[in-house]
Amino acid sequence: MQFDLEKALPILERTPLVIEAMLYGLADEWLFSNEGGGTWSPFEIVAHLIHGEKTDWIPRTQIILGQGDKLFPPFDMEGHVKESKGKTMSQLLDEFKVLRKDNLAALKTMNLTDEILESTGIHPVLGTVTLRHLLASWVVHDLTHIHQLSRVMAKQYDEAVGPWKQFMGVLKTN
Repeated sequence: MQFDLEKALPILERTPLVIEAMLYGLADEWLFSNEGGGTWSPFEIVAHLIHGEKTDWIPRTQIILGQGDKLFPPFDMEGHVKESKGKTMSQLLDEFKVLRKDNLAALKTMNLTDEILESTGIHPVLGTVTLRHLLASWVVHDLTHIHQLSRVMAKQYDEAVGPWKQFMGVLKTN
């Protein structure tokens, strides 16, 4: 499927609702467990999504559409730590919903044409990318983290499912 902003928007709009439905009101064991060393818990994943709302998608769109330097600042992969400090999961979920709503409202006012979607910026690792690439990546990034949440949560019952593990694709490590 080719990127189409009108088809992408419903995914971007629904992501906060999907994540809230998955996580709201769950016990800490679900929210703060991860898959092992160096992996993120659901709490950290939501904080990461907030950090991206503040520093990635719309700010990089504005860089592409702006005048002058088109180089994106590097994304801070530890930025979620600052975003989550002293907050509850409920607060993070609420913040994510508000930020996403505001970012999509801003995006909708940009009147992006096919020509504008071919405008470019410079990613610090990937080099030249188009606005179309960036916005398509936003959608896939959301879906990646929804998948990750499912996997991290399923991992908590890795042994509890016993012999059914062989049928649980989400628990397969390769």
